[in-house]
Amino acid sequence: MPEKQDTPSSINSYFDENGYYLAQGIYSESDLQKLETDFDRIVAKLEHSGEDVNARWDSQSTDELDGGKSRIVHTHNVHRYSACWLNAFQQDKFLDATEQIIGPDIILHHSKLFQKPAKEGAPFPIHQDWWYFPTQKDTMIAAVIFLGDTDDETGGFRVYPGSHKLGRKENTSGLNPSELLNKYPMENATAINAQRGDVLFFSYFTLHGSMPNRSDRVRKTVLIQLFSGNDYVLANEEVNHVNENLVLRGWNHHMSREQAKC
Repeated sequence: MPEKQDTPSSINSYFDENGYYLAQGIYSESDLQKLETDFDRIVAKLEHSGEDVNARWDSQSTDELDGGKSRIVHTHNVHRYSACWLNAFQQDKFLDATEQIIGPDIILHHSKLFQKPAKEGAPFPIHQDWWYFPTQKDTMIAAVIFLGDTDDETGGFRVYPGSHKLGRKENTSGLNPSELLNKYPMENATAINAQRGDVLFFSYFTLHGSMPNRSDRVRKTVLIQLFSGNDYVLANEEVNHVNENLVLRGWNHHMSREQAKC
């Protein structure tokens, strides 16, 4: 199974079969230098804020992966800090790849910054994302922008190819023990070895997680949640998640005057 697929037109068929796609070289080095400068500036701001910016999951599954102690710096919505990052989400090469998966109408739900410190970067146990922000037609996907080369040693992603076909499964948020998730241990998942400038796309049904960063390098990623403009986010009484509802390409077919005020 190739880790990278070089033909953009193959994205849709590969994604449909496997539930993920690693797109190669979406961002140029000149783009990445500007993005990393602003990434580092955001992290510096967070670390001087006095807030608790460690987003490590407090769970038994996390303890089993990291021995009970690790850190990961996190904030939502990097595009609210930096125009450079908003421009990155609007870049044609990125949106062309996204369009192959969810169609021509592309809506930004939210973005997230994650910095895994060297030697002590936190893992994320295997989980599905759908519970946090379910949509009517299940078009929600993640897109992870890598600002550096990453593998298992640096806290890289792992996925279960084809697991998106499971659809919605209860108790798969990764926060609590789950009989189903016990059948999908981290060690059996497929490791994603990405390079600086690559983007990993995956369905919010795809079982995925990431390893601890045991290397002497900092792992820097920005994750973007996107859905089709023909779809809409369902109300979730258990989780009140940020939803930007920002059109990156095409049209938001479910936007209304009332929603536009929020």
